[in-house]
Amino acid sequence: MSALHQFVPTLEPGAVGAHMLEIRSVARAIGVASELFAEHVHPALATEGRPFADYGTRLAAQPGDVLVYQTAIGSVVADFVAARSETLVVNHHNITPEHFFAPWEPGVVHGLRWGRVQLATLADRARLGIADSAYNEAELVALGYRETEVVPVLVDVAAHDAEVDHAYLERLRERSSGPVWLFVGRVAPNKAQHDLVKALAAYRRAYDPGAVLRIVGSSSSDAYLRALTGFAAALGLGDAVELEGGVSPGQLVAHYQAADVLVCLSEHEGFCVPLLEAMHHRVPIVAYAAAVVPETLGAGGLCLAAKDPATVAAAVHRVVDDPELAGRLVAAGTARLADFELAATRQRMAAVLERLLGP
Repeated sequence: MSALHQFVPTLEPGAVGAHMLEIRSVARAIGVASELFAEHVHPALATEGRPFADYGTRLAAQPGDVLVYQTAIGSVVADFVAARSETLVVNHHNITPEHFFAPWEPGVVHGLRWGRVQLATLADRARLGIADSAYNEAELVALGYRETEVVPVLVDVAAHDAEVDHAYLERLRERSSGPVWLFVGRVAPNKAQHDLVKALAAYRRAYDPGAVLRIVGSSSSDAYLRALTGFAAALGLGDAVELEGGVSPGQLVAHYQAADVLVCLSEHEGFCVPLLEAMHHRVPIVAYAAAVVPETLGAGGLCLAAKDPATVAAAVHRVVDDPELAGRLVAAGTARLADFELAATRQRMAAVLERLLGP
């Protein structure tokens, strides 16, 4: 291997972007040149990425180069790497099933469908498929990838601890008089924030009318966001459901520090980094056992087989009302987080990359 270069449709802050930066560091640490290429580069990472068409032109391709494609929505970038002759590795983070977006964002459906077609097409071309969970690996195997490995997302959940926005944290604490539910992630139909609103309504009626729900994350669907806002208002929860949008790293840490419980009722996740973030910040977790969530959560939180509003409300009440139970969940989360320690996941990735050095 003379170089290991990564390709992605959009290089942006977030779990995949951070993962790519870590892989680049791992490659360089074992003496392999490594660059990041994308069709679109977010301004925040402008100094980290370059246009994908630079590869083979402004940056000469070398014999032995390995190209790593990070799966995402359909893109000309996937076609670009598929058409080249270099060794190809696919790193699969999952693609949201299109049916979640069909009623809300029909324009997104094409991109999701295209991405899944490309993922299947790359099976014959790829030497190796890396999945960040066994859940995602099963999809690669079903698509015909001949060799697969599971390496969790490389993420440093403690990266922003020192940046906590203390003034923002104080304002968050002043805004709540009851238990604070937290959800972190994009506002999107597959993440089912509408079910969080239902559960909060049940909780406020049965247990504590002062409880609030804070949803932290930018939106992937304007139509779903509008419906979610209207739904909360129709239930009389306009002041209790706080849609925070995107926040700075220091503000995100503040949200975790101000929360009593992280509640995740998502229908589809490929890994779910916020579960690890909550574990790190010692926030007890209540989550619905869908897709990869049971795998990532392990014994690190309360995993529900059903998510009807009464069940979720009762589960959250048990956690919030019982400090001993909350403490046990926090301790379990800390133990589970050790399985995703960055030093260990970097070592696992390095072992996979070094294997590619062989014949």
